[in-house]
Amino acid sequence: MLYRRLDDQRKQASAQLATTLRENGGNPQARVERDASVALYADRIAQLDAAENGLCFGRLDLADGQRRYIGRIGLFDPADEYRPLLMDWRAPAAAAFYVATAAAPDGVRRRRHIRTSRRTVTGIDDEVLDPSAVDRYGAGDPRRGLTGETTLLAALNADRTGRMRDIVTTIQAEQDEIIRADAHGVLVVQGGPGTGKTAVALHRAAYLLYTHRERLTRRGVLLVGPNTTFLRYIDQVLPSLGETGVLAQTVGQLYPGVDARAVEPAEAAELKGRLDMVEVLTAAIRDRQELPDEAVPIRYGNDEVVWLDAATCASARQRARDSGVRHNLARPVFCQAVIDALVRQVAAGFTAEFGIDVLDAGDLAEINRELQDSPELWEVLDGLWPELTPQQLLADLFTSAERLAAAMPDYPDEQRALLLREDGEAWTPADAVLLDEAAELLGEDTSAERAQAEREHAERVAYAQDVLNIMELDAEEVDPDELIATDLLDAEELAARHDDTPPMTAAERAAADRTWTFGHVIVDEAQELSAMAWRVLMRRCPSRSMTLVGDLAQTGDLAGVTSWAQVLHPYVADRWRLRRLTVNYRTPSEVMAVAADVLAAIDPAAEVMPSVRDAGVRPWRLRVDPAELADRLAELVAAELAGLGGGRLAVLVPTSRITELGGSVDQPTDLDSQVVVLGVGQAKGLEFDSVLVVDPARIVAESPRGLSDLYVALTRATQRLGVLHPGELPPVLDRLEPRDYPVGAVRS
Repeated sequence: MLYRRLDDQRKQASAQLATTLRENGGNPQARVERDASVALYADRIAQLDAAENGLCFGRLDLADGQRRYIGRIGLFDPADEYRPLLMDWRAPAAAAFYVATAAAPDGVRRRRHIRTSRRTVTGIDDEVLDPSAVDRYGAGDPRRGLTGETTLLAALNADRTGRMRDIVTTIQAEQDEIIRADAHGVLVVQGGPGTGKTAVALHRAAYLLYTHRERLTRRGVLLVGPNTTFLRYIDQVLPSLGETGVLAQTVGQLYPGVDARAVEPAEAAELKGRLDMVEVLTAAIRDRQELPDEAVPIRYGNDEVVWLDAATCASARQRARDSGVRHNLARPVFCQAVIDALVRQVAAGFTAEFGIDVLDAGDLAEINRELQDSPELWEVLDGLWPELTPQQLLADLFTSAERLAAAMPDYPDEQRALLLREDGEAWTPADAVLLDEAAELLGEDTSAERAQAEREHAERVAYAQDVLNIMELDAEEVDPDELIATDLLDAEELAARHDDTPPMTAAERAAADRTWTFGHVIVDEAQELSAMAWRVLMRRCPSRSMTLVGDLAQTGDLAGVTSWAQVLHPYVADRWRLRRLTVNYRTPSEVMAVAADVLAAIDPAAEVMPSVRDAGVRPWRLRVDPAELADRLAELVAAELAGLGGGRLAVLVPTSRITELGGSVDQPTDLDSQVVVLGVGQAKGLEFDSVLVVDPARIVAESPRGLSDLYVALTRATQRLGVLHPGELPPVLDRLEPRDYPVGAVRS
């Protein structure tokens, strides 16, 4: 019955969409309603299609004899007074499916987990919430309190596909509490590797869109991920939950029109990420407000000449600065102040020549117009106070040692040298943040664009009025009791009816508008953001409705977070909430035993999250001759693939060796491949069945936070872990056992 109802709704939505598309729109209101209906029906069809697989995954048998079926979307029976057939997993009444336990059954007698493949049921697991089951596991066992243990472990042990799957069928109680938490304020979710931080963040986005549909659909939700590889990895999760309106971007994509992926030294990125860069950019802008070295002749009118000197420009500059508006908006103030001073200079010249004021107001106005028309004057003004784009400002700054020195006079030469480069437009993620800050400081004069838009609008309205006037004349012979066009709409409405600008979703509008403010912002791997990046995100979300997920122990970026309180205090003081994820679902206990030693070296006080399962395979290490590294790696990859079946293998290498070692296995960075070669930074947030970590000593050496990078690399594995080292092994990996079987053999 559920799938029959799903098919019925899909057919109805498709028919309604087809009918709506055939409509010509009628009056302006009808056109708006038509466009809204098209978007509504298209979204509903996409939602129904996404829910096809795993439509119903659970059932609650309640103590009062009722049954509730839980699924990806809600379905109702219109033939039976819209009786609920299937309850959306986000509905409040569905929460018991995730949080009910034998100790606190919440009115649930039995919970059933239903596994399906398309429309075929492939398995059923029942949990009878009997109080006698409370002590099935000891108090310290991480499996204590798991809901749907059999289904959960089956999902955890399943082969990875190169794309993240939703966890809607296996959400655990502590995860559900975070997913359903109030949307107001800043919520920080701290959790170690494998605790489900990313999955929780994505399901929270789906939950908030369900709960606050009107507000968030209008304002949008921004999801910020660590890199484009990560965004590709998670791109199927929200659509599978019926949500397609979230804007997913990296920090390097936050500035519209820029996709910043260039690489720079970690020290340069750290320098750009400091809050001090606000002062540096401010100084760089002031440095562009120049004075002439000597008086400049300005020709105007009939080859008349007036001289523009430094004193005149200095006075005009101070007047513009005192206006309190930003650089580009203050440029007209500067230019007019210069022109006014030149007009006075001309008038003073006539007064000195004739001994009296010979110019009246009309004469002064004419001189003003002639100066306004002087190309020479505007060429000089453009040099003294140029209108700048953020790209121009940063490109000129980072390609000029002189401009860097002027903007950073108190910085050591070696720090300024870090920022100097030849290509001014090879933008890095740290540059994208500075572009946004520069846009704030420069300001944008949109008066010309607004004036043009107003002229075009006025022309459309005038044309529409002419049309209506003709229609009124044609209607003079019509019965006065009959409605005519002018009874239904005016020129403004008719002009709007013929505006061919295609409608845009909130996400599309937000991506193109730097000043867009979102209803909610979610940041994954939030510990990697610099102080300057936080400024950008806080501007994007003045309501401070945010979900930040991360793990301070995994901070790899030099400009990253070492304290949540420290980074949030300037924006929300102590008005933020911290929630912790305390169970490791992804990483098997054997791998975490190795990773725990690295974590202890990073932070001796850090707590290792207990794993809920064992893999049955011990992690290993193998030392090879450096000259044979590429060949041995290829052999090991083949051996691991033989033991994986259909799973995924990641080869994690030092960033400096991605090209070299990626070529040895002929699979550089394609997540859809069974083998992928990535740097540790690219692997953040990802998971694989098997992981080979290559040259761990160089991974550690490449960054001042190299141990954090190594910790990330070790904890990407869901089943198997091997370490290939051409030199000495870092002491923190002493727990690894030497490989005791030959390359090419498959270990059982």
